[in-house]
Amino acid sequence: MKRPELVCPAGTPSAMRTAVEAGADAVYCGFQNATNARNFPGLNFTVPELEKSVANAHAGGTKVLLAVNTFPPAGKVDLWKDAVDTGARIGVDAFIVADIGVADYIARNHPEIRLHLSVQAAASSPEAINYYCREFNVKRVVLPRILTVPEIRNMAKEIPCEIETFIFGNHGLMVEGRCSLTNYVTGLSTNMDGVCSPAAQVEYVKDAAGNLSTRLGDFTIDCFSCGENAGYPTICKGRYLTPAHDGAYYAFEEPISLNLSSLLPDLMKAGVTALKIEGRQRSRAYVKSVVSAYRRAVDDIMAGQEPRIGDLLALTEGQKETQGAFKSKTWR
Repeated sequence: MKRPELVCPAGTPSAMRTAVEAGADAVYCGFQNATNARNFPGLNFTVPELEKSVANAHAGGTKVLLAVNTFPPAGKVDLWKDAVDTGARIGVDAFIVADIGVADYIARNHPEIRLHLSVQAAASSPEAINYYCREFNVKRVVLPRILTVPEIRNMAKEIPCEIETFIFGNHGLMVEGRCSLTNYVTGLSTNMDGVCSPAAQVEYVKDAAGNLSTRLGDFTIDCFSCGENAGYPTICKGRYLTPAHDGAYYAFEEPISLNLSSLLPDLMKAGVTALKIEGRQRSRAYVKSVVSAYRRAVDDIMAGQEPRIGDLLALTEGQKETQGAFKSKTWR
């Protein structure tokens, strides 16, 4: 087996330092604007911050991957071009992109910098991936979280680029790059504005009995009784009343996190060359714990030992974890 690259989240400069110290081979990050798919207040990097952070990461032997992975609305592509040009000047090691126009701009103007195809592109077939490789010289694809390990193994035989898969964090139950739920409710797009459930439209309301309702815009996403943990209100992980079911139920999917620690050897044997941890919006403590655990596990596997990985359940959404589609197409 070839040693895989451990790709870790960096939502802030301090989180990037933490990831580097915890053993990340690469970190991914974005600017404080709509060019990346985690465009939340208080998150991401200013240009001076990224410039300093790239220098620090490189000094620690860690690569920096810049997410420019949203889709520019018509007439506004200059913001994405500026992000790319700035990243190139700063010295990032790769761009993570989804839009073919942005990919074309990078391929023509910065061919010396690696191009990684974002999970937001939702490219899950050899034909689609081969197209991106042929037209834009893509060096790596981040696969959507809908493929089993055998399917990934077969994919590796049919495409000319590296494969990156998520191993921990957000379950990614919607088709990445194609979700319109937040746009429908708030008018802001996950795929173009980089916001899923914008914080400015989140509201928590308590009734006289102490029960808590979570709302997004004009929609109630969930109701929690006293003592129940209330998660952040995202439409795809809310409970709803429908004529087809008795009582409220998770119409899309319940809050749960992906954890593929037990599948690491299988993924590595299948040809996965980069293992990605999700969580740019999570705390430094999360980054330190998860990155350290997976750093240790990968090193154990490469040394021919049984991987040691601590209990990460406390860091999962809803205190639940799953192997999702990686193990079976019938995970629900």
